Amino acid sequence: MAESEKLKRTFGKFEKAFEKFKEITRAEHLFGSLDHDLKVEVATKRFEYTFESMWKTLKEHLRNEGIECSTPLKCLKEAFKAGIVDEQHESLFPEMIEKRNLIVHVYDSEQAENIYKFIKREDVFSAIKSVYEHFKRLLT
Repeated sequence: MAESEKLKRTFGKFEKAFEKFKEITRAEHLFGSLDHDLKVEVATKRFEYTFESMWKTLKEHLRNEGIECSTPLKCLKEAFKAGIVDEQHESLFPEMIEKRNLIVHVYDSEQAENIYKFIKREDVFSAIKSVYEHFKRLLT
């Protein structure tokens, strides 16, 4: 029982992060008064939080299933095997990991802009949303 409670708490963090991510990528009109550089900064941070909470939700769920994975890539590979992540998104998640890793080391505006464009792509949103919806159905 404690395991499922931890999964629910972990998913709760993912849900909050996803809602914030959705806000900055799908309701951009709410941020119209922000300077573009600030929008880029907010979006990349929200992506980072969302990705972190997503893979930790996957990790906790897989742990409950008896599958140990200690890195995002390992957890995502196991999630593909378990059918949690749609096959159409399989090649996208390693790219998300790469972008998430780059966010920590972004020092120039061109690189930040490239990450921002990636984050705003429909397939990126759709991939994260599919994982979110899987856990929403599973846990509610």
